[in-house]
Amino acid sequence: MTKTVKNFDVIVVGAGPSGMMSAISAAQSGAKVALIDKNKKVGKKLLMTGGGRCNVTNAHSVDDILSNVPGNGRFLYSAFSQFSNLDIIKFFENNGVKLKEEDHGRMFPITDKSKTIVDALFNKILSLHVSYFPSQTITQLLFENQAVVGLETESDTFKAPSIILSTGGRAYPSTGSTGDGYRFARSAGHQISPLYATESALVSDEPFILDKTLQGISLREVQLSVLNPKGKPIISHQHDLLFTHFGLSGPAALRCSSFINQQLSKNKENFVFVSLDQFPTKSPAQLKTELNKACQTEKSVKNALASLTQERMLLFMLEKANIPSTLPAKNLTPQQIEQLTQFFKNWQIKITQTFPIEKSFVTGGGVLLKEINPKTLESKLTSGLYITGELLDINGYTGGYNITCAFVTGHVAGLHAAETASFFKA
Repeated sequence: MTKTVKNFDVIVVGAGPSGMMSAISAAQSGAKVALIDKNKKVGKKLLMTGGGRCNVTNAHSVDDILSNVPGNGRFLYSAFSQFSNLDIIKFFENNGVKLKEEDHGRMFPITDKSKTIVDALFNKILSLHVSYFPSQTITQLLFENQAVVGLETESDTFKAPSIILSTGGRAYPSTGSTGDGYRFARSAGHQISPLYATESALVSDEPFILDKTLQGISLREVQLSVLNPKGKPIISHQHDLLFTHFGLSGPAALRCSSFINQQLSKNKENFVFVSLDQFPTKSPAQLKTELNKACQTEKSVKNALASLTQERMLLFMLEKANIPSTLPAKNLTPQQIEQLTQFFKNWQIKITQTFPIEKSFVTGGGVLLKEINPKTLESKLTSGLYITGELLDINGYTGGYNITCAFVTGHVAGLHAAETASFFKA
């Protein structure tokens, strides 16, 4: 069967946040654009983000944002100088989506619905007359003289002097992120650094986890630190934490996950310790003084310290310190107060693994950045090929940072891909 040949200036592969922004940027720059995706509808993974509310970007400064991209954030300074988080906010507000700022600078649509964001992007794509091809599986990229010239799908041949790979990583493969982009990048000569799970829940086989003793307890603004084999903190994050039936989740746990995976790959042991500080704004001496003051009473320890933390957590901590909950508080010894202070400030929990990439929010690793031009996001190995978003060896924390990187790299790649394509027009 002879395939139909379709000609475009720019072809974007993948209709996630990075791909949609690429298509918009290229079309606004005057290019004839095709957007190809294996899914039936655009933005499948985007609909899941922010608990279905879509944490679309972050309002903090560029320096602050890139400090929250522990996976090679510095590479993005040039891209952010061309299109920043403030431009993302302006883009959505200009397209009828009002945003609101929540804690830690997180920006959400005032509708609290991811669909609002996906619809705004797709409506903009349609208004710019981008040709959209859903449910299309790409089989290979086409090259001539170290330049990309097109691609093949199962049914058609697409030709273009500029192609943007925006297929996402390997997180949540049910959304279409099955790692195809890495295969296409390799076919263009690119190396892929080892992939690992990041922004992932932490798994523990501690008895209190297996017994579900603390399951469902949520702690606000605690500090979780990843420890090296000598017990020294590698990284610390102050955020919310959730105890689950398998281990730890919530922003503090997710932010530690990539560092835990890196430690697990280095360690001879098959576990890593994290340290939980439930009162990060108080020094051990301050907390000890508070405990001593609260215990100058005839009340039981359980009642005297009731305002300190949630009841189940307090009972658990007392049990860890071998203190009967009914013991009169004034009978606590200095050693018991010291022990309680230590447990509250430095409780070490053994982590055996994180969730796998397939169940994680973000893929760590990806296309080596030394092979990509940071100003244009064009391949240094294959002319006309641009790579964006999670395919690159870049990863950020939850809080709108990864989506921001996706939109920024998408816009910049679209802009320069359209510019490259313009040289080929007669």
